[in-house]
Amino acid sequence: MSTTQTPSSALSFTHTTTVITPETKREQEEQLAIETPYSIALNDETIGSSMVLPVGLEEFGAGFLFGQGYIKTPDDIKEIYVCPEGRIAVYADVEITEPKEVIITSGCGGTGKISKEMLEDAFEPLQDYTITFPEINTFIRQALSASTLGHDTHCVHGCALWQNGRLQAFFEDVGRHNAVDKILGSILLGRATARSAIYTTGRLTSDMVLKCARIGIPVIMSRTAPSSLGLAIARRSGATLVAYARPNRVNIFNNPERIIV
Repeated sequence: MSTTQTPSSALSFTHTTTVITPETKREQEEQLAIETPYSIALNDETIGSSMVLPVGLEEFGAGFLFGQGYIKTPDDIKEIYVCPEGRIAVYADVEITEPKEVIITSGCGGTGKISKEMLEDAFEPLQDYTITFPEINTFIRQALSASTLGHDTHCVHGCALWQNGRLQAFFEDVGRHNAVDKILGSILLGRATARSAIYTTGRLTSDMVLKCARIGIPVIMSRTAPSSLGLAIARRSGATLVAYARPNRVNIFNNPERIIV
């Protein structure tokens, strides 16, 4: 499985807090997720920056540039270097002509951005794919138990990819859109393919659904809700959109045909 090999303990630190109730006052140790700034450069030109959980950074760099419309296929990417000073350097067989026109999305703190052309261009046909209801149950259980970091810190989102009957990739981040970018990056780096189902603990807003559909993922699932524009994009692209996904229950908002009971 393509996932973080970094122990959860290395992605958080302990802080002592003071807990006050009407009856008591006591000290309690809490785990805080580590949030770190990274800039993303394409062919030595800085494209943007983001606050991220410092793991899966190669995947994040590739996925971030896909969302900005600079990278379109795995063949575009030649090399990726993660620099200790907080820079992800991506080298790709693409030309940087002018800054892309971007739309600020509902990403936390206004950090989510997608290129306008990604939103407006026609969609390519999605991959031919189905998933069974028992597979979904296993997928969700494995995704939610893949790491203890979310439970320990209550501060990160998880995102997972199911392929060939198994959990193929799993990543976490302080931003739900960053976690999705890491999964998309794993596809762009050839560590998975788009003929799969994706599951996120974050809500399915426009940017989340759009990037998944653009890379060709046919089944997009979430533990929580979609937005109206997220649903509209699923309809435009033909994606199967699943919300409130739990073991033994899913709520399918679009194209239920890919879910086999």
